[in-house]
Amino acid sequence: MMELTEDCPHVQEKFHYNDIYSCSISEGHWIFYEEPNYRGRQCYLRPGEYRRYSEWGASSPRVGSFKRVLDLY
Repeated sequence: MMELTEDCPHVQEKFHYNDIYSCSISEGHWIFYEEPNYRGRQCYLRPGEYRRYSEWGASSPRVGSFKRVLDLY
């Protein structure tokens, strides 16, 4: 288990793996991207529990990058 509070442009380089099977968003809104450097298919996550990657709309647990949404307008 990890607590993440910053954007990550390349999950594999930073954590040496890129499969995220579940997550809990305690605050803020986030976007997970299939590819590094904020590219590829996007999944939007609101605060809440996601017990499986399919609950946030992904077809696999692979996450290439993620960042926090700062402006919803």
